[in-house]
Amino acid sequence: MTVQRRILILVCAVVLLAAVGVFAVVRASSRADQKDQPQAGGPQITRGEVSLAPGDGGRRIVFRNMAWGPHRDELATVPADAPAGPRTASGLSCLRFHSAAGTGICLQADKGGVQSYRAVVLDSGLRQVSAHPLAGIPTRARVSPGGHLVAWTVFVGGDSYAGTDFSTRTSLLDLRTGKLDASLEDFAIRKDGKAYRNADVNFWGVTFAADERTFYATLATGGQTHLVRGDLAERTVTTLRENLECPSLSPDGTRLVFKKRVPGLPADAPWRLYALDLASLQETPLAEARSVDDQVVWTDDRTVVYSLPGDFGADLYRVPADGSGEPVKLMASALAPAFLG
Repeated sequence: MTVQRRILILVCAVVLLAAVGVFAVVRASSRADQKDQPQAGGPQITRGEVSLAPGDGGRRIVFRNMAWGPHRDELATVPADAPAGPRTASGLSCLRFHSAAGTGICLQADKGGVQSYRAVVLDSGLRQVSAHPLAGIPTRARVSPGGHLVAWTVFVGGDSYAGTDFSTRTSLLDLRTGKLDASLEDFAIRKDGKAYRNADVNFWGVTFAADERTFYATLATGGQTHLVRGDLAERTVTTLRENLECPSLSPDGTRLVFKKRVPGLPADAPWRLYALDLASLQETPLAEARSVDDQVVWTDDRTVVYSLPGDFGADLYRVPADGSGEPVKLMASALAPAFLG
C-alpha cells in the first residue's frame, strides 16, 4: 500500500469519526429540545401553588413530574383520587423528593458551571429552610412521619445498587436541633450481637418510625446487605436480618416493604418486592413480578407505590402490601411521590 493511499484512508477515517461525533451531538441536542416540548397524549400541566401543609386541599400526591415539556422535573401535585388528572406544577425542580407533616426534602442539581448537588429542606410552602451540599449523585430521600427528621443518600462512587462496585453516603438531619450527621458510617454498629467496623460499610434507604428517634435502613458489608434498626439518640445501628434493601415502614409501624435479591434473576435487575412482619419476621412476596429498584412509599396501611421505567423516565405503580391482587399503573411520567393530607 502506497503512502498516498494510507493518507487517504486516514483522512477518510477522521472525517467519518467527525461525522459520527457531530451526529451524536445533534441527536442529543434534538432530544434535549424534545424534552422541553409536551408529548402527545401527555398530562395537562399548569403552573400554580403547591403546598405541603397537612390537610391543605384534601388528600393529594406531590411528586417529581417526568412528563416532557416546560415543567419537566418540577414538583407537581394532583388529587390522590384523580392521579391521572391535570397537574399543578410548582416551578421547583427536584431529582429526589419526599415530604411529611409539612416538611419537604428536595435533592437537586446546583445551578452553575460545575455539576454539583444539594439537599434543600422545605417548609410547607416550598420555601427553603436550609441547604446542604451533597457529596455525590442523589438517590434516596425521606422525611420522618412527624416532619422533624430528614435523611438522604447519594452515590459517591458508581451509580447502581445492582452490583458491588459502588459506595454511598447517607446523612441524617434533626430539624429540632439543627444537628447534621453527615454519614451513618459514624454510628456504632452492632452486627450479630457484636461491635462491628469495616472499611467497606455502606448505608442507604432510611425509613423513620413515628417516635422520631427510631429508623430502619440498609447496611451493606462483606458482599451482603442487612436490615438495621437505628437509634438516633444512642447513635447506634443493629443488624436484624440479611438480604433486605430500601426498607419502607408502614404507617402503623408493624411492617416493612423492601427489595430482596432473588437467585436466578438478571444481575442488573435482581430484586423482588417483599413485606416483612416485624413481630413474626415472616416474609411475604408482593404480586409485582418485575424487578423494582426503588424505595416504596405507603399510601395507607394496605397499599404501596413504587416506580418502574417508563417511556418518559418513570411511571408509578401500586400493589397491595399483603401479597394479594396485581400491580396497577397509578401515574405515568412521575417519580418520588409523597401522599399528603
